[in-house]
Amino acid sequence: MRAWLALLLIPLLLVFGLAGSALADDGARAAARSVITKQVEAFGRDDAPTAYAQAAPAIRELFPNADLFIGMVRTQYRPVYRHRSFVFGEGRDTGEAGVMQSVAIQDEYGVDWTAEYSLARDADGTWRITGCRLIKAPGTSA
Repeated sequence: MRAWLALLLIPLLLVFGLAGSALADDGARAAARSVITKQVEAFGRDDAPTAYAQAAPAIRELFPNADLFIGMVRTQYRPVYRHRSFVFGEGRDTGEAGVMQSVAIQDEYGVDWTAEYSLARDADGTWRITGCRLIKAPGTSA
């Protein structure tokens, strides 16, 4: 009887244990999306300090002030800076206290892009953007 009970309980414990882990992962992805949203909304208002505050320390080392940072975004990440649509896609945990978040973007000219954001937690637990890679949709002209 105990053997049967153990055989029934072990799968249930595993399922609920994994479900708890998935919820934690969902929380990390939700937090990452919140940071990205905060930065993108700041770009829309030309609020350089708020956009800059969402960047990880390594990014802030490369661009030592908010004006330099937003200037770089305006020229090199124009689809992120100004867009018609911005829709979150798949988010996944990287396993190293980080998250990769995909975003489908249509720029101000109607060209489709994918932005792949990477995020990590700071020492204080705050999520920050560590990078963004833009990929133009296949079949679109330059």
